[in-house]
Amino acid sequence: MFLEKDNNNSERTGWIEVVCGSMFSGKTEELLRRLTRARIAKQKVEVFKPTVDTRYDEEDVVSHDDKKSASIPVENASQILFYAEEFEVVGIDEAQFFGDELVSVCNELADRGKRVIVAGLDMDYQGKPFGPIPQLMATAEYVTKVHAICMRCGNLANYSHRTVKDDKLVVLGETDAYEPLCRKCFLEMRNKK
Repeated sequence: MFLEKDNNNSERTGWIEVVCGSMFSGKTEELLRRLTRARIAKQKVEVFKPTVDTRYDEEDVVSHDDKKSASIPVENASQILFYAEEFEVVGIDEAQFFGDELVSVCNELADRGKRVIVAGLDMDYQGKPFGPIPQLMATAEYVTKVHAICMRCGNLANYSHRTVKDDKLVVLGETDAYEPLCRKCFLEMRNKK
């Protein structure tokens, strides 16, 4: 295992943090908060996002409450290894859109002594585990599950209910296509179909 040396010539150990939950739960907001704190500590930080995510901006990572950070859009997870070499902290937003190779990329970055912060949906619109997030949760040192508020009853929501008819796994959208629901309301809506 490769451990990067810090300015004091001591070995710095890397790790993986996963921030997951439903849509509108504050995943990107939490990712940006952690990256801001690392920047305040004068650490070299970079954030990446998949090129497919163009909802708010082609390049910037943007939260629903309009917090933003410049990022490097990448086609696939392996490109992150190329761009992340000089950084101490690596943020990855909308991680569910990357393939399973993201798991090995994140582990390689952590093995190189980098702090890796990943944000993404843990379940798809059907309530099933989504993309590489479940595997990342299993290998990460830290996992934070954030919740939205159910749009129907006000309880904590952890499901992303799709409100438009489309059977594709990935449908980009916001409040026009999704609403956060609690388990009870999600099951009620699924049973109506």
